[in-house]
Amino acid sequence: MKKLLTGLSLVALAACSGEPEQPQDLAATANRITAETIIVDGHIDVPYRMNDAWINVAGPTADGDFDYPRAVSGGLNAPFMSIYTPAVFDGTPMAKAHAERMIALVERMETDAPEKFAIARTVADLEAAFFTGKIALPLGMENGAPIMGDLANLDYFFERGIRYITLTHSRANHISDSSYDENKVWGGLSDFGKQVVAKMNDLGIMVDVSHISDEAYWDVMEITKTPVIASHSSARHFTPGFERNMNDEMIKALATNGSVIMINYGSSFVTEEANQYRPKRAAAYEAHLAENNIEDSDEVRAAFVAEYQKTTPYPYATLEQVLDHFDHVVRIAGINHVGIGSDYDGVGDSLPIGLKDVSSYPALAEGLLRRGYSEEDVKKVLSGNVLRVWRTVEAYAASQQS
Repeated sequence: MKKLLTGLSLVALAACSGEPEQPQDLAATANRITAETIIVDGHIDVPYRMNDAWINVAGPTADGDFDYPRAVSGGLNAPFMSIYTPAVFDGTPMAKAHAERMIALVERMETDAPEKFAIARTVADLEAAFFTGKIALPLGMENGAPIMGDLANLDYFFERGIRYITLTHSRANHISDSSYDENKVWGGLSDFGKQVVAKMNDLGIMVDVSHISDEAYWDVMEITKTPVIASHSSARHFTPGFERNMNDEMIKALATNGSVIMINYGSSFVTEEANQYRPKRAAAYEAHLAENNIEDSDEVRAAFVAEYQKTTPYPYATLEQVLDHFDHVVRIAGINHVGIGSDYDGVGDSLPIGLKDVSSYPALAEGLLRRGYSEEDVKKVLSGNVLRVWRTVEAYAASQQS
């Protein structure tokens, strides 16, 4: 059985025999742990999944990655609902309006099924929901565009329940440069963005460093007075050159102030093969057009993609490869600095084999146990680490207000 390089405890020995637990015992242990432990997932895109039409996720749904029955089956107690604003709304009044619409959808989830869902604005709210058998719904804003250059909007969205903000998304905005945007407008955070980070600290809103550029990350780490989270990022070690993931130096820095990286499950975040699949397909399409002297069109592109997928299927990551990311972070930063940020309902049909929806947290827990993580370690990954960050952020804000 594998032993991690940073001194992770071995799997607990069987109570009487002194022998390592058998596979069926590990599965039972994982099921028990996930049933009795709060599970926090840092990023689930249910609200944007409802953008076009309301979906009753309080009951079973035919598509998507999240609904109440599957969440209960997987032991999920506290999925951060992503209040996502597309970059196309940056700099327009629609940015704030869209965020308000996304929040209203989560509020409807609670209103329509109050026996199943409860919006959580504090760690105490989250714990209270858990003890009464409800799924807590904390809110995280993905893309700070709705702040619209006005610090008063931070107060407004705090009152609406926002408890983390991903500073930007796919393009640079008025707060920060983006990892996805080659145009680095600010060389990190803007001057206003630096004020945003300080104000978030004072209010008790966690700073989310997913999506921001490397330079912006280091600006955040210099400014913040509290730990931060990467709500849905993975390790760049496995996807060289993919700035959206965090490099080893950045991961090491998380440990200096108690911060946490929450591993994204999307296959393109997990393996280089999946990360390069779409660029390679795009290059093959361009070559196809040139070799056959034909013009691009929606019909030609669709026919090419369909045939390409037959001959070159998408290389889904696996549970084991996702576990490699947890191992890598623990080797670099320690067990106290990693959590779960699946990106369910946000990465389309790219989820790993073995982690296809919110019923799969026991499989993740079992995989961790197989790799030598103790029950205490697994519970830290499931929620202990991120709840520690949230409590620290709450405490700092309380100290500033007093």
